[in-house]
Order: sequence, then structure tokens, then C-alpha cells
Amino acid sequence: AGEAMRTEISTAAAFVTRLLRAAGGIGEEQLRRFREYLQEALREHYKHHWFPLVPSKGSGYRCIRINHKMDPLIGKAAGMIGLSHERLFQLLPSELTLWVDPFEVSYRIGEDGSICVLYESPQPGGKATKPLESRTSCKEEWRIGRSSPSKNYMMTVSS
Repeated sequence: AGEAMRTEISTAAAFVTRLLRAAGGIGEEQLRRFREYLQEALREHYKHHWFPLVPSKGSGYRCIRINHKMDPLIGKAAGMIGLSHERLFQLLPSELTLWVDPFEVSYRIGEDGSICVLYESPQPGGKATKPLESRTSCKEEWRIGRSSPSKNYMMTVSS
């Protein structure tokens, strides 16, 4: 399973690293090490819980969650580079769910945020999945702040 889950794990670790980079105050070398430690922790954690033939099996076990409690895998990787849980809570969204499944990695910020797909690959022998309509609206959503955007939030783009 190690080779099979490389892309999904790499995508998930890169996403969390990107969130930390966007928050600022952490050096590139620390971020690089964090990403490596997180990838290693995920690989180890998922080793016997990766089922490409039944991708949803074990999904709860593979879910990375911050909900006023720090996900232990993120906490462990951060600890390896000297970041405390307190500092992590300042840098990352207070509510983040990241699903790392065979052929798909997706996330949600806030309890009622949109589910956004980071990585999607057709299953071998399966039909290609339809692209999600919400994909474009999700693209930059992780930049919008620490929790769910308010319902009347408007984003303007000027060139």
C-alpha cells in the first residue's frame, strides 16, 4: 500500500504545509521538515488502513481533524520542528477536516463549509468521476480566514 498512497499522502501533507506557510512566521526549512514528518506519520498511520478496492473503507480512520482539539498526526509532526499545539491553533483553521482516501483527497474548513477536492484520480477499472461544480469556488477558500466564512461574505477580485 505504501507506493499506492504516495500521491494522496503527499497532497494532504502539502495542503497542511501550505496552510502553515500562508499563516506566516515559519521558515521554509522548518516547513519542509514538517511536511516530511507529516508524510511519514500519515504513511505509518494508514499502512494497514488503505483499501483501494473499497476506497471508503477506513475513511474515518484516515480523516485528519482539527476541531478545538489538534489532530495527533499534525501535532506530532509540528512537535518535531518545535511548534507547540498552542502555536498550531493560532496558525491553522480552528475547524478543519481533511479526508485522505484512495483516489481522492478533500477538505472542509468550518463545520458548514464546502467540501473541496484537492486531488482526484479515476479508480482503476472504474468510471472517471464527474468534476465537482463547487471546485472553482473552493480553490482559494482556504485563504479566507480561520473558520467558516460568514454567509454574507463577498469576495471581490480586481485585476
